[in-house]
Amino acid sequence: MFYCPTRIIFARNAVQKAKDHITSLGKRALIVTGKNSAEQSGALADVISVLTESGISYVLFDSITENPSLDIVMEGKSVFLQNECDFVIGIGGGSPIDSAKAISLASANSLGRDELYNTSAFKKAYPVLAIPLTAGTGTEVTQYSVLSDPLTKKKAGFGSDLAFPVLAVLNPKYTLTLPPKVTLHTALDALSHLLEGLYSNQRSPVVYPFIYKGIASIMKFLPLVLSQRENYLAREELMRDALYGGMVIAQGSTTLQHSIGYPLTSFYNIPHGLANAMVMEDIMELYYPAVHQELDDLFSYLQISKDDFYAWLHSLPFERKIEFSNDFIDKAIPQIMSSRNMALNPLLVSEQQVRNLLENLRKVDVPVN
Repeated sequence: MFYCPTRIIFARNAVQKAKDHITSLGKRALIVTGKNSAEQSGALADVISVLTESGISYVLFDSITENPSLDIVMEGKSVFLQNECDFVIGIGGGSPIDSAKAISLASANSLGRDELYNTSAFKKAYPVLAIPLTAGTGTEVTQYSVLSDPLTKKKAGFGSDLAFPVLAVLNPKYTLTLPPKVTLHTALDALSHLLEGLYSNQRSPVVYPFIYKGIASIMKFLPLVLSQRENYLAREELMRDALYGGMVIAQGSTTLQHSIGYPLTSFYNIPHGLANAMVMEDIMELYYPAVHQELDDLFSYLQISKDDFYAWLHSLPFERKIEFSNDFIDKAIPQIMSSRNMALNPLLVSEQQVRNLLENLRKVDVPVN
């Protein structure tokens, strides 16, 4: 099975090429974004230019922060309804686009704060245009939105076919202004999505070509982009890889690798892609007995071994260890075990195994000689 109802336009001047499709979405747009990235990348100016040329009015809602909260979605819903908007444009990384999806659904279905995870209440949605500024989440082609609840410090997502963007407009140019750390962390998120396409017990060989091509490309082009920030062709490859990752998880979703990262982000503000990467090797080892054939086939395609993959991963400049308390572990485990992703693991995972994974992330004191 493969389902992707999103129209995708991927080009250097993608917004202009998408003009006719954008103008068909509505008459008054709510543009959902953060404070700086949409403007710095040039995407906001491109969008406003097309809207103005087409006689479409807009309202700018630029209050989205990393790890968007239920409350910011409610604020966006109020702005949408008060200004009588009829479609949403999400410009940014995963946070603005996930927020745009949630604002669309909350507005269309008159949802309150505590109903945003109740997918049975989703009956309709306003059209969403997604314009990613990072090469990572793939949310421009998925039915998922991940939100945080500051009251419980819980980060969780929902999935609904109504949340698929109607239109995704991708221009690799917009990623040229990304700082190296954001480039790295978002690419690692895309890599996680591709690997979890092999891990998920809903995996489908239909998307294996995306997985193989995407992982091979990330391994080749991520180090290149980290050393040559303005290499457009390499940026283009990474944005396509992230798109592949989104299309993959739209079919099979994610697993423990994502579930274990959510509390690390909620409690310690660790970027989502980094949180995934910190457990990537341990998760692969945990899952290997259940998916050894899938991974062996992948590594055969890549013409490397599992150890070669680990060596490549270790060559990347990101932190593997953090400091946290026993109290954090005790709070995190119930959140992880109850997350919907856990039902998709390729094998049964115990609380003790999750505890071991978290313990492996803790910094170890170096003894004094």
